[in-house]
Amino acid sequence: MKQILFAGVIGLFLTLVGTPLLIKLLARKGYGQYIRDDGPRTHGSKRGTPTMGGIAFIIATVVAYFLSKVFTGLGEAKTPPPTFSGVLVLALMVGMGMVGFLDDYIKIVKRRSLGLRAKAKMAGQLIVGITFAVLSLQFADSRGQTPASTKLSFITDFGWTIGPVLFVVWALFMILAMSNGVNLTDGLDGLATGASVLVFGAYTFIGVWQYQESCANGETLTNPGACYEVRDPLDLAVVASALMGACLGFLWWNTSPAKIFMGDTGSLALGGVLAGLAICSRTELLLALLGGLFVLITMSVVIQVGSFRLTGKRVFRMAPLQHHFELKGWSEVLVVVRFWIIQGICVIVGLGLFYAGWAAEK
Repeated sequence: MKQILFAGVIGLFLTLVGTPLLIKLLARKGYGQYIRDDGPRTHGSKRGTPTMGGIAFIIATVVAYFLSKVFTGLGEAKTPPPTFSGVLVLALMVGMGMVGFLDDYIKIVKRRSLGLRAKAKMAGQLIVGITFAVLSLQFADSRGQTPASTKLSFITDFGWTIGPVLFVVWALFMILAMSNGVNLTDGLDGLATGASVLVFGAYTFIGVWQYQESCANGETLTNPGACYEVRDPLDLAVVASALMGACLGFLWWNTSPAKIFMGDTGSLALGGVLAGLAICSRTELLLALLGGLFVLITMSVVIQVGSFRLTGKRVFRMAPLQHHFELKGWSEVLVVVRFWIIQGICVIVGLGLFYAGWAAEK
């Protein structure tokens, strides 16, 4: 349990201290945010704000994870080793972050407003996603449990196995959907970062609970009928805690008025790691509720595009949804705080269902 606390504190400290250094470096090189002309007029003042800030919390998370292993192993016979589940989820985050970094780099340095070509960006995401999905079905432990399962899951696995091929397709869908969801949400100062902090907090709790009620702990289970077949739940909690701390520290500098933006570097990384946590903790469908704000904002874009193509009319003044409320006269801070509240409600309901599913087996 000490690893969870250490990971969160280290992640928080590293981004609080490291982000301003990154801001200075990016500003010196002139890596400022490009603001599209078709966005809200109030966003014009954001032009030139350093971007690619996702570098800060990606590095902080990885360092916090491994340092937590070292610090909690001091004075003990053996340092707690990293697990395959934890390393795979972190690798997914880094891989998606690298795709986002290339996109940001081309936008800013090469002065191409749309960044990577659509096919190149998709190819990068597919390579990272497929690699994660395939490897997550390997590395079985002594009980035969792999980081992921070929069964669908809500609060635990259910139904028939879908097989490795369909699993890879399903995992890719989750990774791409969450990456795009976080990317669309990252339109206002601190919105995506704050919402992500809440979801990572939820996954920290889920990992701890699954560890306490793991089927591997048969003698200490409080409810033997509702144990969790998750390979490395405690280590997933360490990853989630490191992410929560790193994003919270980054939020200090990313909140309105933002001194730095996460860019596609950060949004693709966060979306990828959320999907990875859900897959490895066997809470795939629950993620749609825990990350409800990302789903809501994504659906607003789908509805807007679908309505315009079918009827020639727009449902919202502007999509994604946060810009609709900006154009209605809400201040940026008001939109962000109210959307955080919505995300908080989603997390509470999601955790409530998670616990109810366990209690129902009594």
